[in-house]
Amino acid sequence: MKNLIHKWNNISLIKRIICGLIIGIALGLIFPQATAISILGDLFVGALRGIAPLLVFFLIMSSLCRMAKGQKTNMSFIVILYLLGNLFSALSAVIASYLFPVTLTFSQSTNTQDITPPTGVTEVLKNLLMNVVANPVGSLVNANYIGILAWAIILGIALKSASDGTKKALENISDAIATAVKWIINCAPFGIMGLIFTTISEQGLDVLLGYGRLICVLVGTMLFVALIMNPLITFIFLRKNPYPLVFRCLKDSGLTAFFTRSSAANIPVNMKLCQDLGLDEDTYSISIPLGATINMAGAAITISTMALAAAHTLDIHVDFPTALILCALAAASAAGASGVAGGSLLLIPLACSLFGIPNDVAMQVVGVGFIVGVIQDSCETALNSSTDVLFTAIGDMRTRK
Repeated sequence: MKNLIHKWNNISLIKRIICGLIIGIALGLIFPQATAISILGDLFVGALRGIAPLLVFFLIMSSLCRMAKGQKTNMSFIVILYLLGNLFSALSAVIASYLFPVTLTFSQSTNTQDITPPTGVTEVLKNLLMNVVANPVGSLVNANYIGILAWAIILGIALKSASDGTKKALENISDAIATAVKWIINCAPFGIMGLIFTTISEQGLDVLLGYGRLICVLVGTMLFVALIMNPLITFIFLRKNPYPLVFRCLKDSGLTAFFTRSSAANIPVNMKLCQDLGLDEDTYSISIPLGATINMAGAAITISTMALAAAHTLDIHVDFPTALILCALAAASAAGASGVAGGSLLLIPLACSLFGIPNDVAMQVVGVGFIVGVIQDSCETALNSSTDVLFTAIGDMRTRK
């Protein structure tokens, strides 16, 4: 058994994931009724979501309490990159929607009755601020990463004057959790096999054919941001070929995020990738969980595209200045999108309200979003999560030049 496990671990994780992906697709097509296989995916995502809050809390707290006075973390630069990334992604979506206008077919049968979207940007910002001061234990239990981040920073700074023994104990706990994360990530091939089986067996591809143009615009814009805009930003700051770093982030972070469909669940994967890239732990221990909350380029694309598609469907003319306002609104709203599957869809009515679209119609747009979400949300999360690592790497490597 030990030899078998050793041989298994010696195989590249990406190769193992690809094997799991192929097997999951085959099982979904041949044995769609074998629902027990989907448990593997639920267990994998559940384990990631379970360990991620503890990892973030102890890693940030340990990093801050050991940080030397005056030590730089490049956080301000990385946060600026996050926000600009949201804005430029929304602008890309607006341009794509003008070049390739999309109309929707609303389904009255789509159940959106239990969905309560925010009523304005003020509510989004209020929710963010209330999450900052939420009960720290409740934040850990409910995976409120803004609250976890805030309390970990407060306690980490407060523990700067603690004894070396206390700091060492926190470091040991952080290392132990990181080891547990490595064990979970090694199970990714089985988890992804279960996730792709669930998608193929339950959704299939037929349901997506009616929304092919919408999916092409959404995914095409995300690919443009991932393969053109992000490499351009990387080149501007690092002045070297950006694609090796971009492809590494897409391969090691984007691939798992595509199947977990949760930026929050992918935090441990991103932490491991930052470590493999040799980035500063004091930087990525803060920037990665923060990015999982506010770095939502894919969400900005989804919000902008869906809102403009609704406007085109209702023959509402949207001039370019108004579209620019939509970019700013989508970028700000995306920063408040939840780091879980489908989080950006709840912000579509907020963007639709800019064009005077009634809420009942906007909620049908959300319903369309859930239909195409099997592809849209996966691509969106892959872009969001891989960009977290990319921008963190840019901020860290820029200071080493």
